[in-house]
Amino acid sequence: MARRNIRVKPSRAQSAVGFVGGLIFVCIGLFIVIPTFGAFGLLWTLIAVVITVMNGVNTFGKKGIPTLEVYTEDDTQQVQSPPSTGQTPVASNALDAKGRLRQLESLREAGLLTKEEYEQKRKEILNDL
Repeated sequence: MARRNIRVKPSRAQSAVGFVGGLIFVCIGLFIVIPTFGAFGLLWTLIAVVITVMNGVNTFGKKGIPTLEVYTEDDTQQVQSPPSTGQTPVASNALDAKGRLRQLESLREAGLLTKEEYEQKRKEILNDL
């Protein structure tokens, strides 16, 4: 079983907006919050600086700082015997068709497909089995 780690960082545009917003909050912290609230103002400004630096690195740097990590496991082994529950294994195309039918149903419920379009696609999916 192979394990993959996918690291995702925000887009440059999103980071640029965060960088500008962070600069604004740093200024607010320096000129308003610190003089008014003292220690809380220092904490506020420190958090704003961290946010600004992180977004600045993502905006202007080549590698950037990921804000999300996704771990996946690639199970390439085939099951040789049926599960011990007594159920028979389901073919992968049947599972695919089940997902496609669910997706088709959700499109119909959302009003994106007419009843005729839904029935036509449903028949196509079932015929592919």
